[in-house]
Amino acid sequence: MKAKIATMVLGLFVMSASTLLAQDEQKTTHKNVRTLSGCLQKGDGEKEYKLTDAKGDSWEIKSDAVALDQHVGHTVRVTGAVSNATMHGAKEDAKEKASEHGVGDSTEHGHMTVTALKMVSESCSH
Repeated sequence: MKAKIATMVLGLFVMSASTLLAQDEQKTTHKNVRTLSGCLQKGDGEKEYKLTDAKGDSWEIKSDAVALDQHVGHTVRVTGAVSNATMHGAKEDAKEKASEHGVGDSTEHGHMTVTALKMVSESCSH
């Protein structure tokens, strides 16, 4: 009887842990602060830049704290605050659901204010 109860408790623990992990994965698009890696390019405005990652996701980025202009054409890793993170997350969740059904584009697009930057490579080619 004790073995049966122990097995049930272990099973519930495994199910709970896997549910929590799945929830964490889904909430990545909802985080206020994120770290992204990709190719940094000049944007349309004077202090506007675009970061495109290997999956094709693109981010319009800006910063008062980091000299982004010195890294145009470089592969970089940036950390910063996502603009309107809650709305961004809801939009990305809807896009993901649509792409699961074969509708629309699943690439992510957002806006971020960068607080830290690390150069990964002096070029954007792999």
